[in-house]
Amino acid sequence: MASNLVVARGGVEHVPPISLAFWRWVLVFLILLPFTFASLKKNFCFIKQEYKQLFFIGVMGCGVCGAFPFLAGQTTTITNMGIIYTSSPIFIILISSMFFKEKINFLKVIGLCSCLAGVLIIIIKGNFTLLINLKFTIGDLWMLAAAIGWALYSIYLFYWKTNLEIFQRFTLIAFFGFISLLPFYLIEEIYFVKTIFDSYFFSWVSFAAISPGIIAFTLYTMLQKKLGASITGFTLYIFTVYGAVYGILLFDEHLENYHYIGTILVFSGVYLVKKKMKNVSKI
Repeated sequence: MASNLVVARGGVEHVPPISLAFWRWVLVFLILLPFTFASLKKNFCFIKQEYKQLFFIGVMGCGVCGAFPFLAGQTTTITNMGIIYTSSPIFIILISSMFFKEKINFLKVIGLCSCLAGVLIIIIKGNFTLLINLKFTIGDLWMLAAAIGWALYSIYLFYWKTNLEIFQRFTLIAFFGFISLLPFYLIEEIYFVKTIFDSYFFSWVSFAAISPGIIAFTLYTMLQKKLGASITGFTLYIFTVYGAVYGILLFDEHLENYHYIGTILVFSGVYLVKKKMKNVSKI
């Protein structure tokens, strides 16, 4: 999933944001459909039962979380985006607790605080005056909406039971995702900026569809089945650490002391949550 940061940083320089999100999910759908068409046709009765749920999940996961971060990047800073997006696991825990009676234990709270501290240290580069001097813009609202959207996607992907297999369900999520983006893509194309279908376009859309698209979303779904929505949400904090690694490898950024401190805090927090989960499962 951290490879999506590569798309957000490099792809939007060559492809308009909504166009990139739209064509990404079109390509995901077209890649998966030949492998799932027969089974989807066979399970059409289940699709009729679940299409409203699939549409909502597609809107949240592919529409809101697919386009809003790219829109946010036009008017806000990467620092603001990173800080706001780390609120998503908090929304996951709160919504799961309020509507699905999921318990919040003390060790999970400690782990959450440790992860938050680690992420903040990495994002503000160890300079706490940067945190004090942050200024917020309309792009921050786009990012907050994306964080809430991902929380809702994660929760309902887990709690809404399905009769479809992972790739069958994901094919339909991608379909409803690009359908939800279509009107906004047309508005962007007609009134704002046209997409140039060149080699850059095909390269970035293909990368976005395969790495942070098919691979990441599939593994996220598999992880949810094993760990649940709240604990899986903590992967967003590891996401920030790996994002820093991508910056070092691909964008000539440098490894600083705050990277080490932040990474230790993040993985310590995830370990605490995972350790508690193991103890509960043994009981």
